[in-house]
Amino acid sequence: MMKPFNKILIANRGEIACRIIRTARALGVGTVAVYSDADAQAQHVALADAAVHIGPPAVSQSYLRGDVIIQAALDSGAQAIHPGYGFLSENPDFVDAVEQAGLVFIGPSASAIRAMGLKDAAKKLMQQAGVPVVPGYHGENQDPAFLSAQADDIGYPVLIKARAGGGGKGMRRVDDPSDFAAALASAQREGVSAFGDGHVLIEKYVSAPRHIEVQVFGDSHGNVVHLFERDCSLQRRHQKVIEEAPAPGMTGDVRAAMTEAAVTAAKAIGYSGAGTIEFIADGSGPLRPDGFWFMEMNTRLQVEHPVTEAITGVDLVAWQLLVAAGAPLPCTQDQLTISGHAFEARLYAEDPGNNFLPATGTLHHLSFHDGARNDTGVRSGDEISPWYDPMIAKIITHGATRAEALDRLRTALAQTHVAGTVTNAGFLAALAAHEGFNAGHFDTGLIARDLDTLCAAVPLSETHLAFAAYSALDLAPGASGGGTPPGWRLWGTAQTEVLMLHGTETLARTLSFESGDSVTLSGGPEPVTLSEIRRDGAALSARVGAQRIRCGARVARADLGAGALVSVLSEGRTTDLIVPDARSGQAARADTGNAVLAPMTGVVIQLSAAIGDRVTQGQVLGVMEAMKMETTLVAPRDGIIAAVACAVGAPVEGGLALITFEDEAAE
Repeated sequence: MMKPFNKILIANRGEIACRIIRTARALGVGTVAVYSDADAQAQHVALADAAVHIGPPAVSQSYLRGDVIIQAALDSGAQAIHPGYGFLSENPDFVDAVEQAGLVFIGPSASAIRAMGLKDAAKKLMQQAGVPVVPGYHGENQDPAFLSAQADDIGYPVLIKARAGGGGKGMRRVDDPSDFAAALASAQREGVSAFGDGHVLIEKYVSAPRHIEVQVFGDSHGNVVHLFERDCSLQRRHQKVIEEAPAPGMTGDVRAAMTEAAVTAAKAIGYSGAGTIEFIADGSGPLRPDGFWFMEMNTRLQVEHPVTEAITGVDLVAWQLLVAAGAPLPCTQDQLTISGHAFEARLYAEDPGNNFLPATGTLHHLSFHDGARNDTGVRSGDEISPWYDPMIAKIITHGATRAEALDRLRTALAQTHVAGTVTNAGFLAALAAHEGFNAGHFDTGLIARDLDTLCAAVPLSETHLAFAAYSALDLAPGASGGGTPPGWRLWGTAQTEVLMLHGTETLARTLSFESGDSVTLSGGPEPVTLSEIRRDGAALSARVGAQRIRCGARVARADLGAGALVSVLSEGRTTDLIVPDARSGQAARADTGNAVLAPMTGVVIQLSAAIGDRVTQGQVLGVMEAMKMETTLVAPRDGIIAAVACAVGAPVEGGLALITFEDEAAE
């Protein structure tokens, strides 16, 4: 394969920047990273051949500063700029500026981006090209009464969509005419807030929609091919969660019709580079050649592109570089084939049990299953910053069949270990095990319909706690193993009290040392005995319970100063626990009424508590912030403050005591 450029600048960060660097290195192309203050130690900076600082953490002052990025490319000797996805990737003004500076934009032309940038104009263009579009109104008249009449003509339910929208913003489903006016006003307000454009379009709402998209690729010589389809129907609030390729239930005639429409759409705007034509399909029954409609085009590389790479064997980033350098497409349509099936799951630092609020924190431990492709932009020890998207990784699996690929996804998720921040791993595992999804019978409403079940809290495992307590004490099985031998007594059983914190819950347990290197954890719902304990680095295994079932776990530990984080991955579940250092005073939290705990990892932005203050139950003592979300710290009871272990502007770990109270007896 030819070397397309000597050096490129990557105008992005995180996972996609690392992904581009890997391909560039394989082609012998030098890379220049850009970074904000928050990303100075980021993985993409470490991987690149050179790196240029571009500003403060806020994206408006760094990754969206096209002029600064272009100057960085010129100063570093880069010949081209790859935008990745997000940020400036679909900004036609940036494309113009790049080309005016004498650089190459690795992506489509500014005219192609503009043609597809507004949903209403794009749909008119597609109609003219003969591409099927959803019935609806895409015109200029924005009078509320007129739009309401259009909705009546289309027939309810309808979907109101901001024409400049994306990511579900400015989108409202309306089932009854009486709700139309309020929904319209709400969509317009959100459109103005998110995109500076309150213009909307009205479309027929497909009751059981499937989101199926086609990967297209064009070059500057007039060639356009498709690389088959992806199903992206597993969505939460219009955000994709798990994607797969090819689409389940796809037939030859439907694929032919859909891919032909996608290629026609790309040719209609003279498209060059990687792009995705997104369709909405009627999922109420089998897919039909006349049952899909154009939704929008993404004029960039998609987050889910790895599943297409897995089934075709094509490196789409390599194609991007070659086409941008003026080369023709590396192969023709008849040379492209589908091999097997692939899935991608998006692993995020977010809390499904708390309305999917983004989470921050230190990744004290991060490990993946070797049998999957794991695209990530972070490492153990990195911070999940409140400034950017909280994606940790994309977990991609491939198999000869859909069942095989899905089984590998379940295995990969079960063996992904993240310690230090809450993640959606359990939610992803529940989705991968969902009966309807396994059968290939689903639509975009699946998650919303079954959200409570998918996010159901799983009871805390006493076996996990036993492994955690054993590891927290740094015990070693037998006479060797690198840790502390279990204690013994001449009379009776040696016992150790262990205090563990799980979220805002304090767990007091007793660990008893039995004969034959067995330990029993008691103090919970039922005692758990670990016997025949084996340890190999982070891996622990033991016989558990009366049936002596062999159970394995991986345990990660991290020093938090006032205690230790102990994270246990076992049976596909990760449990993070904080074990306070008794000398730090944190152990006084056995009664949670004596402390205000940090509900998450974040930054204290307001504090109104001082030692000696007498406060009342429910009184606001401070405010924490994480991922631009604020949480109020309140007094758990009436009392006198004994200690304040935080300060305004200081980062704190979730679960640690920020404010402690004097014992009630002392008061």
